[in-house]
Amino acid sequence: MKFYIGITDGKWFEYLKQLQPDEVNFWRPSARTAFRVIEPGAPFLFKLHKPNDFIVGGAFFSGYSRVPISTAWDAFGQKNGAATFEEFRSAIANYREKHGLQTIDPEVGCIVLSNPFFFEESDWIESPADWAPNLVQGKSYEDTTEIGQSIWAEVSAKIFGVQPQIAKKVVRETRSSEGPVLGNQYLRTARLGQGAFRLMTLENYDRRCCITGETTVPVLEAAHIQPVAQEGGHSLQNGLLMRADMHILYDRGLLGIDADFRIRVSSQIREQYLNGKVYYAHEGEQLRSLPKSEALWPSRDLLKWRMEEMFVA
Repeated sequence: MKFYIGITDGKWFEYLKQLQPDEVNFWRPSARTAFRVIEPGAPFLFKLHKPNDFIVGGAFFSGYSRVPISTAWDAFGQKNGAATFEEFRSAIANYREKHGLQTIDPEVGCIVLSNPFFFEESDWIESPADWAPNLVQGKSYEDTTEIGQSIWAEVSAKIFGVQPQIAKKVVRETRSSEGPVLGNQYLRTARLGQGAFRLMTLENYDRRCCITGETTVPVLEAAHIQPVAQEGGHSLQNGLLMRADMHILYDRGLLGIDADFRIRVSSQIREQYLNGKVYYAHEGEQLRSLPKSEALWPSRDLLKWRMEEMFVA
């Protein structure tokens, strides 16, 4: 198993430790380089800047996206590690060149993390022995190495409440087959939160509305096929990326997508609002955008359920 240790500041960590969210945005002020170091589900650990040179917690990697800061705030809010949008914007400005934002709504890199955990100071873990002082972002480790095995064993011991030597023995004995049992056990509990759902749906659909092909990120929204209020989850197979007006109509049952990925438009738009020409133009069309991986396509079963239960003919 490969995991990552990322460097962050104490203010971000302490704020989120108090908040105890279900997900966090480990943002980077520059969006020039995508984060593809570890696989989704892998551990991502937090290490503070010096002089507090310790691993202090972590989470599990959901994915990476680069979005305008307004979109990052809309998706995560205080889970960005700031109480207000202005504080968030100011924190980003402090890290950017010339200490300012050159555009109205600049893009930031979002490392989306689920199920974060935060250690008490008495449980902080010393930085790895091979940690170079000139590292500015972080470093990956494999649990097949002595150092990587020791780090993950210590983290696992604190997460699961077992003795470090026991955790290290389990990691060592099982890594050659299914990977660390302790890690696998925890990863099974990890679920996408609302913010991760939005940004990962944005990436899966290549930033294009599935109906119109619109690519203006601030007006694109992640729609649930089966609403959360009706036992729908934040699974990516339960998501569609839509322009905001299409999302509104979809939520009201005035727009539908059938199990063959064809667009359906309710007659009620014309009857109630005496308009809707722009929407009826999409009647019967195939979706313009789908995830590249078929495994991430919207669930046909959920689409069928939605058409039967919520679409207004």
